Amino acid sequence: MNPTTSNHRFRAYDLSLEALRLTRAPLARIRTAAPHIADQLMRAATSVSLNLAEGAKRRGRDRAQFYRIAAGSAAEARACFDVAEALGVVARADIETVWRAFDAVAAMLYPLTR
Repeated sequence: MNPTTSNHRFRAYDLSLEALRLTRAPLARIRTAAPHIADQLMRAATSVSLNLAEGAKRRGRDRAQFYRIAAGSAAEARACFDVAEALGVVARADIETVWRAFDAVAAMLYPLTR
């Protein structure tokens, strides 16, 4: 079951899946030029959705911890794109939308981690 069906505030989960979809094309280019960054990006990007889903079924501080991990993973995914762009593997214009998606997920999680 999709975690969003049990909790309306889980728009962050849906957005994390959209960020993953947006990751596909640049990830393919990164994998060719810098496979170690691609591996790290894949782990970080998938961790966002997985920790959101698990956190949705937890309670109290345990829930907040999973949301903090998801927020950290969103920041890590964003950083992977930053590094790939700095190395010239991808163009800024090609990753701006995915940057914004991961930033939006992190912003949605901020009040849930406090």
